Amino acid sequence: MSQKHETVKKIKSAVKASKDLTPDEKSQSIKHIDEWIEEDKAEGTLYKELAALSAKMEPILAELGII
Repeated sequence: MSQKHETVKKIKSAVKASKDLTPDEKSQSIKHIDEWIEEDKAEGTLYKELAALSAKMEPILAELGII
């Protein structure tokens, strides 16, 4: 598991354990976190597909710190 996903897992656990958030706030927070995870996966797929289109794309994406 990546560091990013490990951090997300810790955040979700903290949200679930929070005594300050209502059940609805917890539910909404978890929903948003899950959506962010999906968006991140979608972006990762996009970057891989871009890199596969041309060998020239990989160094550009690497320089940007994307891959």
